[in-house]
Amino acid sequence: MSRTMTGARMVVEALRDQGVDTVFGYPGGAVLPIYDEIFQQNDITHILVRHEQGALHMAEGYARSTGKPGVVLVTSGPGATNAVTGLTDALLDSIPLVVLSGQVPTFMIGTDGFQEADTVGITRPCTKHNWLVKDTEQLAATIHKGFHVATSGRPGPVLIDIPKDVQFATGTYVGPKQVDTGRYQPARKGDLAAITRLVELMEQAERPILYTGGGVINSGPGASQLLRELAEATGFPVTSTLMGLGCYPASGDKWLGMLGMHGTYEANLAMHGCDLMINIGARFDDRITGRIADFSPGSVKAHIDIDPSSINKVVRVDVPIVGDVGHVLEDMLKVWKSRGRRTNSAGLQAWWAQIEGWRARNCLAFRNSDTIIKPQHALQRLEALTKDRDRYITTEVGQHQMWAAQYLGFEAPNRWMTSGGLGTMGYGLPASIGVQMAHPDALVINVAGDASWLMNMQEMGTAVQFRLPVKQFIMNNERLGMVRQWQQLLHGERYSQSWSDSLPDFVKLAEAFGCKGAQVRDPKDLDAAIQAMLDYDGPYILDVLVEKHENCFPMIPSGKPHNEMLMGEAETLGVIESEGAVLV
Repeated sequence: MSRTMTGARMVVEALRDQGVDTVFGYPGGAVLPIYDEIFQQNDITHILVRHEQGALHMAEGYARSTGKPGVVLVTSGPGATNAVTGLTDALLDSIPLVVLSGQVPTFMIGTDGFQEADTVGITRPCTKHNWLVKDTEQLAATIHKGFHVATSGRPGPVLIDIPKDVQFATGTYVGPKQVDTGRYQPARKGDLAAITRLVELMEQAERPILYTGGGVINSGPGASQLLRELAEATGFPVTSTLMGLGCYPASGDKWLGMLGMHGTYEANLAMHGCDLMINIGARFDDRITGRIADFSPGSVKAHIDIDPSSINKVVRVDVPIVGDVGHVLEDMLKVWKSRGRRTNSAGLQAWWAQIEGWRARNCLAFRNSDTIIKPQHALQRLEALTKDRDRYITTEVGQHQMWAAQYLGFEAPNRWMTSGGLGTMGYGLPASIGVQMAHPDALVINVAGDASWLMNMQEMGTAVQFRLPVKQFIMNNERLGMVRQWQQLLHGERYSQSWSDSLPDFVKLAEAFGCKGAQVRDPKDLDAAIQAMLDYDGPYILDVLVEKHENCFPMIPSGKPHNEMLMGEAETLGVIESEGAVLV
């Protein structure tokens, strides 16, 4: 039933009808009518952030951990421009967000009025779609279309820019079922002939591999279950991108670990040596492929992706299948079972023997210390003390992020939130707040580096205000760790601006925010310090002082193929002495 109401009221009604329970935002003059409506209702919780970038990352954490779109409300001008980093982050990692921004009144657009910016123009490259709504009659329908676009096909962020006079004016509200979502109806079912062709290749392959990505997780929990069924039934090994961790359980016996620049030895060599590569919901990112010309040179390649623009964008494939991962995997299993569940058992047996030989290299081994906390050891202990909990992990960006991916195990999807494509420092703390809002009774830990954590440290105020017990596990090496590592390997050990001088006392900083903090530097005290963090009923900052010059291995140097990995310090020294900056 249609109703007449103000544009501001329409916003709240539309969010309610879309099932939104949480909005992350920051008020300003151009959105005050909407904030006034938020004040007069109790169905939607508003989380007051300290910076609009934090709002976007909170919404990303909420969305990634629930599968539902995250919602953000910001004001015009600087409020909207502060959202650009989060929008770009969400676009590259396929995270569904609906961002509502205020705008100056329609009669002032183009006059350079106070806090005016061309928000639609600025955000066009970093959204799936955006709208400037100049007519209140179109506002509700546009919001509903926004949710449809954000969540259909390959998920991503959308932005709806709402002038202030549109918020004050009245119009007719329409519900989601009354809106024509238009021509944007992405295909969900894959081509059966292409799926059958892939099954034929699976039956013959001697050295197959399942290369999985964030698309498996975005497809929903059913897709991860189908992937597990496929791997167990066929006996094919499974690897994953950074964004796909958790789509196949880390304890599964077909799991090879993460692949790519800091992936495992066995995963990268299996990708290099396979004869059938089945890409399921990944996009052949450069952190995965290395040098394209030498990427898995002897394999037949299949690519399953709901986004047709991702097919053949980076790597030419032999069997392209456009469709939702869950639907395609379901059809693959049906076809494979109907044809007799055949695989090349002799070839697979030999393939697994080779893989086990690579596994025996134990590529994640490191030289531990009794006197200083090694970052790898810190994460091993964090894993041991939390793996049986209802746990969600977020990260900042840098060495600690890669170590977390290597040493923490994920048994289910939606438990790992990290910035992949954009590599946004400052992502993890606000993302952990978004996850905690979605899962109030769960353990939420942000694995951080000291430099990256400082990018959005102000959001600890949000955590304290809303009593969100997020745990900040800061691996403090007083360095921009990944920058320093690359300078050592590729720039002649010229450490330009990679030292973090004048770091704050994180324990005093925690006290200043009104939460709990502690510092640990001795390995023998590490377990007790982690346990104290876990036992504390509130937000907590644990400052873990780690080895300052530890490097993250394995590592594929930039521009090198998968079979040219650096495995440790001896090889690193050889690279520095023999090649210097040539690897760049």
